[in-house]
Amino acid sequence: MGNSQGQSKLTPEEWRGTVQTTTIMMRRRIACLFFGAIAVFFLLLLRLAYLQFALGSELQLKAEQLRMREIPIAAKRGTIYDRNHKKLAVSVSADSVYALPPEVKYSGKEEDIAKQLSPILGIPQDQILKKITAARSFEWLQRKVDFAKAQKIKQLDLPGIKVVEESQRFYPKDTLASHVLGFAGVDNQGLEGIEITRDAELKGVPGNIVIEYDAKGRELPGAVHKYNPPVDGNSLVLTIDETIQYFAERELDKAMNGPSKPKSATIIVMQPKTGEILALANRPTYDSNNYAKFDPQTWRNIAVSNTYEPGSTFKIITTAAALEEGVVKPDDRFYDPGYIVVGDRRIRCWRYYNPHGSESFREVIQNSCNPGFVEVGLRLENKEKGIFYKYIKAFGIGATTSLGLPGEAPGIMIPEKDLKPINIATISIGQSIAVTPLQIITAASAVANGGVLMEPQIVREVVDANNKVIKGFQPKPVRRVISEQTAQVERELLEGVVSQGTGRNGYVPGYRVGGKTGTAQKPGPGGYQQGKYVASFLGMAPVNDPQLVVLVILDEPQGYPYQGGQIAAPVFKAVMEDSLRYLGVVAQYAPGEEDAQGPEATVKMVTVPEVINLSAEEATKVLKLEGLKVEIKGTGKVVTEQTPAGLAKVKEGSTVLLRLGTADKSLIPGTVTVPDLTGKRIREVADLLGAMGLKLDPEGRGAVVRQEPIPGSKIKAGDAVKVYFSEEEATEETIGP
Repeated sequence: MGNSQGQSKLTPEEWRGTVQTTTIMMRRRIACLFFGAIAVFFLLLLRLAYLQFALGSELQLKAEQLRMREIPIAAKRGTIYDRNHKKLAVSVSADSVYALPPEVKYSGKEEDIAKQLSPILGIPQDQILKKITAARSFEWLQRKVDFAKAQKIKQLDLPGIKVVEESQRFYPKDTLASHVLGFAGVDNQGLEGIEITRDAELKGVPGNIVIEYDAKGRELPGAVHKYNPPVDGNSLVLTIDETIQYFAERELDKAMNGPSKPKSATIIVMQPKTGEILALANRPTYDSNNYAKFDPQTWRNIAVSNTYEPGSTFKIITTAAALEEGVVKPDDRFYDPGYIVVGDRRIRCWRYYNPHGSESFREVIQNSCNPGFVEVGLRLENKEKGIFYKYIKAFGIGATTSLGLPGEAPGIMIPEKDLKPINIATISIGQSIAVTPLQIITAASAVANGGVLMEPQIVREVVDANNKVIKGFQPKPVRRVISEQTAQVERELLEGVVSQGTGRNGYVPGYRVGGKTGTAQKPGPGGYQQGKYVASFLGMAPVNDPQLVVLVILDEPQGYPYQGGQIAAPVFKAVMEDSLRYLGVVAQYAPGEEDAQGPEATVKMVTVPEVINLSAEEATKVLKLEGLKVEIKGTGKVVTEQTPAGLAKVKEGSTVLLRLGTADKSLIPGTVTVPDLTGKRIREVADLLGAMGLKLDPEGRGAVVRQEPIPGSKIKAGDAVKVYFSEEEATEETIGP
């Protein structure tokens, strides 16, 4: 026992050794702990630096997103004008309803809110509930609601439910030029027509409102409210003339509802010297304001997207190439037995049952004789292989233009390496080749302007909010195709088609008109389809100095007649005649031509009174006093627009389209436009001024020779117009039927 206790005792040396060992171990542990703490601190510093410098911006953004709500504000799309700055597409204010789900949830009234909104918005309650409780900070409930709905929702003052003003596209002319304009979607993005191809210039830059909320989704009083204003888009000035567009669409509607009832129809009006398109219209059509209610097939712009075999209108190109290459002259003789044989194929003339027999090339064109044109086409190819295709391509066939409308087709051509004599023969008469309406009118315009192919244009200018021109588009010549002399000779030959040939129904009294009819059988599986035709007329006027080229295409007319000279030429005549008169192109009657029309056929020209700001009843009375018909569209108290515009010259009996709406704020209420009284007798003047609410201050007797204020002046209703009469009456302008 004692021995054992003695053994457990440590000697002083052993004790000091044990203490020293323990001290060293403690020091090591302290050192490890110290360095470990330093390492952890260093790692924390590294992490802090990483969070601060590497992830700082990202984390700050996430924090802001948790407490900030961003409400988007769409920019207003730029206005689209016609060439005379008449509005074709505008942006108007519209209210949209949105929800802030965190704020809705905090209120605890989700079910009640959904129940109140459902009948107003016409959305099932469960759908609204799902949106207002979504795991998002912002949710649209309904875009572009009507004013009454927006007011009801504002009055309810529901927590987390807001109404914001947005911009909505509006087309004040309904269906007018819809295939040119296209339409924009709910998010103000262009979806069709010029709206999509010029979207970058029209759409502007959207803005937003940023509001700060607390963690429970409540708007903080006095918190950050940042407003980033949108930048409105630029505006476009088109080459389209609203009045000529109206003429074209009016005639298309008549054709579609007439005896022939075509499947579809197209009219293009072009200025040949500049390539500017004054009208581009298709039927069927649609209303850009309600595009979703129409069959998407009606959105298709067949004037640029559809190809067709042009038939005899293509002979304009065949003639140009042959005259330029000197393989034919106007008085060269041909013989038509009713057909022509090419290889093992027989190509018939349209009048195979009564052949034209011996005829000059001038008469070949007038008669649209297929065998004559086949021979001319083969002469071209015999002179130089591939030369016919060279001219066809030089006229722009087989390639898209730079017009700037979506869906433009290049046309269809047989590859040049695969061409055979029979192909040359059929192409020379407008078969075995497919073109777009835009291509063929652009090619004809080169003949009309003296031989230069112009790039077709639909946009004249890009302007800013202050109507300052940002970018202007000048006429762009592409290439010279034929000489001026060749173009002049061909125009005279085409004049013969209208004055003596198949295009007689396209004649416009008082003007030299040149043109070409077309009646093409439609190709289909296994060959050409019986009873299906494309009737067309392509013409220009006046031939000595063409101001307009007009193309009319009627696809699949029903029944008989179906020929272009019978059903398309009269449509051409109506559009060309009204357009020339509207543009003020002076008539050039041949000696005795006016007298030859006969007094019973004489049509009086009248000046359209401007009836803007008058009521529908007053406007109708004024126009009817001038012998004009009236068509009224829209709702409202006063006339806001009219087509044709005031002071335009039109035939007596023409229809004036009036649109009703809210009075123009830029006009002083009660103002009227002084009409042109020239040539009228005192009773006519008194009736007209009385109907417009103006007083007559007469001097002299006879017919009006002068007036004060001048026509077109704006004066207040009830003011007097000083009118000077004289026994020397002003001569009335008249035209033939």
